[in-house]
Amino acid sequence: MRLNYYREDLIERLRHPDYAAEYLAQVLAEKDKAAFLVALKDVVEATGGMSAMAKRVELTRPALYKVFSKRGNPTLETLQAILEALGLRMTVAPAEVR
Repeated sequence: MRLNYYREDLIERLRHPDYAAEYLAQVLAEKDKAAFLVALKDVVEATGGMSAMAKRVELTRPALYKVFSKRGNPTLETLQAILEALGLRMTVAPAEVR
């Protein structure tokens, strides 16, 4: 039951662009493509779901599900379109000095 509450809370928080951006940035920092795609899918689900996103980025639902699959390998163009539809964008920043 606690997992359901966690999931509901996460989805609610991901509806806010600032939280979604930080969530995606943190997952991206882990350098795990599969985890990033899961996180991006969470944000898509929080902001209207796959059907709505497919319409916004002009992809079919099956094509969008393929993007988020374990073997998904979206192009930069597709990632940018999804992020833009979410009100987000990719940026490049200097690496932190360790």
